[in-house]
Amino acid sequence: MHAYNNVPLLVALALASLASTSVLAGVGPEEAARLGRDLTPMGAEKAGNADGSIPEWSGKWLGAPPHVKFDGTGHKRPDPYAGEQPLFTITAANLEQYRDKLSDGQVALLKRYPATYRIHVYPSHRDFRYSPVVEANIKQNALDAELVHDGYGVANAFGGSPFPIPKNGFELMWNQNLPARAWKEEATYKMALVLGNGNRVEEKVGYQILSQWDDPKGSAATFEGTQACAMISTQEPARKKGEIILSCDFSDPVAKPRQAWQYLPGNRRVRRAPTIGYDTPYGAGGFRVMDEDRLFNGAPDRYDWTLVGKQEMVIPYNNYALDDPDLPASELTAGSGHLNPDHVRFELHRVWVLEANLKAGKRHIYGKRRFYLDEDSWNAALGDNYDGKGQLWRTNTQTSVYAYEVEAFHARVAIYHDLLAGSYMADRLVNGLAPARLNDASFDASYFTAASLRKLGK
Repeated sequence: MHAYNNVPLLVALALASLASTSVLAGVGPEEAARLGRDLTPMGAEKAGNADGSIPEWSGKWLGAPPHVKFDGTGHKRPDPYAGEQPLFTITAANLEQYRDKLSDGQVALLKRYPATYRIHVYPSHRDFRYSPVVEANIKQNALDAELVHDGYGVANAFGGSPFPIPKNGFELMWNQNLPARAWKEEATYKMALVLGNGNRVEEKVGYQILSQWDDPKGSAATFEGTQACAMISTQEPARKKGEIILSCDFSDPVAKPRQAWQYLPGNRRVRRAPTIGYDTPYGAGGFRVMDEDRLFNGAPDRYDWTLVGKQEMVIPYNNYALDDPDLPASELTAGSGHLNPDHVRFELHRVWVLEANLKAGKRHIYGKRRFYLDEDSWNAALGDNYDGKGQLWRTNTQTSVYAYEVEAFHARVAIYHDLLAGSYMADRLVNGLAPARLNDASFDASYFTAASLRKLGK
């Protein structure tokens, strides 16, 4: 059992989580006024922790810091903390000293790979802030956002996490599902699956993503409910080249479920793909499932969601070194069981703990899931997945950087570990490739249609 560092807050949160999700309104003006006061504009605690190992939020940098030369989207992002050394390293030998700062999955990785897995913990930083547009959206969301359909949908919100002062697990889940992200993303990424026997499976995939939720010219008044659309095309291996998936998600997936189409070059046809979602296998070797992207995405209606509390935790943060396009992917994925740990930076931060338990009568390969959300960005940094018998099965790590051109934190390489099979997959690797282009692509909503998919296929 993790030791939580704010018992009064935990009690209050637990009581709030028991409240009926039919109480759907946002917070009142007095509580919303805390944003920018004792809370950051995003809803995090502005203060540091008692011993100073988590600093006070400064938000002193918007975009690239003064000492960083950044050439713009599509170029390498320099590390603003280059030259820092780890404060300490957690290994199988000393994990008990830090157990209350680790997830079950991190402990399991340290125990399963005692000779090779380690967690390098660097100084913690809270220097970046989101754009003024996002901060204004968040402030308005606090007042207006509502849960609908018993918590499985969101209304009256836009452009950032809907509930910056969350009261229950459903609100916390939507904060993770709908954080402020890049408005447009166009990139080619690699996936590398490394099996327990050392065999490798690699794929190269093209991404085109339009997040209407984050349209810089949009608002809650003009938002029509389409959260994001994606066109994903396989470039390698040759046997899968030309396969394309088009999908669109909505902020109220009960009223409007995911729409998806698939083009398979073997039969040259575009088909509706209603099963693309939930636990449909995806990725190299079908290693992960569809709703594990960014640790959780898509419709949440197969689970009950519980806000467990907050805790201090070692999570991946400021992962610019891992995201270096000049670093060979083969160096990252050379070992069995896990990514090369010497390129992954961890820091101590406060996280929200969110738990999902499979609803009676619903089906999913995971019976229970636990996510750890960074308080400064609402992004999930770690996720533990349990089977139907409650056994820890898979543990996932989502790295991130602050994208200077977006003025927001941006999810980067995700690592999915199968603890039973001893295998793992690294997704969205940019090593050896051009970095993603964010917010400057020419496509718009009219591109994400079945007609466009047919043209691309031909």
